[in-house]
Amino acid sequence: MNFVTTTLGRILFAVPFGIFGLFHFMNAGAMKGMVPFPPQVVWIYVTGAALIAAAISIVINKKARLASLLLGAMLLIFVLSIHLPGVLGGDQSAMPNLLKDLSLSGAAFTFAGISKD
Repeated sequence: MNFVTTTLGRILFAVPFGIFGLFHFMNAGAMKGMVPFPPQVVWIYVTGAALIAAAISIVINKKARLASLLLGAMLLIFVLSIHLPGVLGGDQSAMPNLLKDLSLSGAAFTFAGISKD
C-alpha cells in the first residue's frame, strides 16, 4: 500500500476518536444520562481516556493493532448496550449513532486486521 495514503487514512481515522475522548472529559455531566450502569461519570472518564489512548496509539502506530481491536470492541459494546436498546425502545433518534458506531467498529476491526504491530 502507498505510505502516504495509509498514513493519512490512519491519522484521519484516529484523530476524531481523540477529540471524542476530550469531549468526554469536558462534558461528563451532560453525558451521564446515556450511560446505562453506575457510576456513570466514572465510565464516561474511563471511556474518554480509552478513546484518547486509542487515538494516540493509532496515530503513532505503536500497538495500533491492539488499540484498534479494543476500540472496535468498545464501539460494539456501545451499539449493544446504549444504542440498540434505545432503538428497540422506539427512540429512532438513536439509529444514526447505532449505525455510526457499528460502522466505526467495523473500520477499527479492519484496521486491526491489516495492522502490522
